[in-house]
Amino acid sequence: MLSRSLPRSSALFRGQVARLSTAAGVRVETDSLGKVDVDASKYWGAQTQRSLENFPIGGDRERMPMPVIKAMGIVKKCAAKYNLKLGKLDKAIAENIIKAADDVIAGKLDDHFPLVVFQTGSGTQSNMNTNEVISNRAIEFMGGELGSKSPVHPNDHVNMGQSSNDSFPTAMHIAAVLEIHRVLLPGLRKLHAALDAKVTGTLPDKPP
Repeated sequence: MLSRSLPRSSALFRGQVARLSTAAGVRVETDSLGKVDVDASKYWGAQTQRSLENFPIGGDRERMPMPVIKAMGIVKKCAAKYNLKLGKLDKAIAENIIKAADDVIAGKLDDHFPLVVFQTGSGTQSNMNTNEVISNRAIEFMGGELGSKSPVHPNDHVNMGQSSNDSFPTAMHIAAVLEIHRVLLPGLRKLHAALDAKVTGTLPDKPP
């Protein structure tokens, strides 16, 4: 059984620990509400798991759209880069957060974002889902134990200088802009071309 203390900080989860369960395939994490079982194969943590349990509504069709998740990855990557530039993040921690965020952006970790759109306001659960996934992925890159929150903490490091009141609306705007360029504008150009072809094909022949 593994137990590691978290870094001393002002974060919500200060002083709490995570450990591996003796039950195969289950990781037990502890937060301010107590213990919670998490699938050991998943990168999400206690906050995501509690959201799954507290909001048992909807299904795959109601899951948070992947463009928003990828945009959250962009937000976390940019935050890590700037916090490194400001000297707030250790270089190794920042680089591995960026590497993990790139996996989110590339869609490699889509299965680790199970939450639906039905949650509390300001996207708090999805923000924490992103923090936990990036934290655990970065921990894995650094040879640590999933759920230990060390050496990369989801709040102290991944969420540094952020609030879901800011990061989630930012991700929404990023997702909208990217989808406009990736989906909407190409679709409009295709529609325009099709309508133009129809118009051209129905015009009467010019008189000689």
